[in-house]
Amino acid sequence: MFKEFKAFIARGNVIDLAVAVIIGAAFGKIITSLTEDVLMPVIGKIFGGLDFSSYFIVLGEVPAKLQGSTDYAALKKAGVPLLGYGEFITQAVNFLIVAFIIFLIVRGVNRVMPKKEEAPAADPADVVLLREIRDELRARRGA
Repeated sequence: MFKEFKAFIARGNVIDLAVAVIIGAAFGKIITSLTEDVLMPVIGKIFGGLDFSSYFIVLGEVPAKLQGSTDYAALKKAGVPLLGYGEFITQAVNFLIVAFIIFLIVRGVNRVMPKKEEAPAADPADVVLLREIRDELRARRGA
């Protein structure tokens, strides 16, 4: 069983997957920072607020100590039902940025990587047979 496990781990695609997960996690943190620390404040400023995640709708009772609070995290922690559409928009923009950057990376790699030359497709059996007959007839005429 250990030998099988070792063979499984040693296969190239498992190691490639592990590397991709590690790089993906680090890449995700970079994109999250780009979104939350750079882009969303600019977008929030354009739409009239500095903190885009503070856009939410209260759906239930707010405890007396938090009445009038606009702190999404505090209200959420207190168990107040909220419709946090600002946070959703932040995550959607984050996803679009990640998807676009991955698209650019894949596009760049595809341009750099040499294209595989496809082997010519084998002729169908009937075409091969007809060529053999033709060649045999030519050989008989020439002899």
